[in-house]
Amino acid sequence: MKQEKEKMTLAPERKALPTTQKLFVDRWSPRAFSSAEISVGEVESLFDAARWAPSAYNSQPWRFMYARRGTAVWEKFLSWLVPFNQSWASQASVLVYVVSETHMLSPSGEKVISSTHAYDCGAAAMLLQLQATATGWAAHSMSGFDNEAALKGLALPEGYAVHCAIAIGRQGNVQNLPEGLQAREKPSDRSPLSVLAWEGVFSDGPSGDAG
Repeated sequence: MKQEKEKMTLAPERKALPTTQKLFVDRWSPRAFSSAEISVGEVESLFDAARWAPSAYNSQPWRFMYARRGTAVWEKFLSWLVPFNQSWASQASVLVYVVSETHMLSPSGEKVISSTHAYDCGAAAMLLQLQATATGWAAHSMSGFDNEAALKGLALPEGYAVHCAIAIGRQGNVQNLPEGLQAREKPSDRSPLSVLAWEGVFSDGPSGDAG
């Protein structure tokens, strides 16, 4: 287990400030999975981390629906992904669809549109992925899915939005991937801080596109 975890979580080519927590730098999004089984308890530990995310008025708009590979609902969850994502996500241990409620109760008890539901949901999804990294699992978020099919297939009531799907599993051999994806199986870099954050308003920042 330890060797498997170390193989997955190391990203030695990435450069960050020495004060940045290694967990954040080592988290990346592989596509090669080993077809390992994952228990309900292990999946629930990821969701338990996610539920501690902050949200507006503690509205907690996030919802997570999942299918483990080999279960009765697996093929249905997999079918909502675009073919490109199906080609590699089929080897994951679990597929998670990340959903949020678009309305919340105001402090006065009135049901109102939540302007932060997607932001809050993203925070929860990030904690889920960091928990996955910390416990030896790899997670890869995807926007490539049929939104209408997922909405219908998940039997979501009105007032809910589907944001992404996340494939989770043990990192596998790159040879498990379709040949066209093998060269891309490595941690991606990030833009430098100088183009992402600065003191002052937008016009005080760097000019041009960060690329």
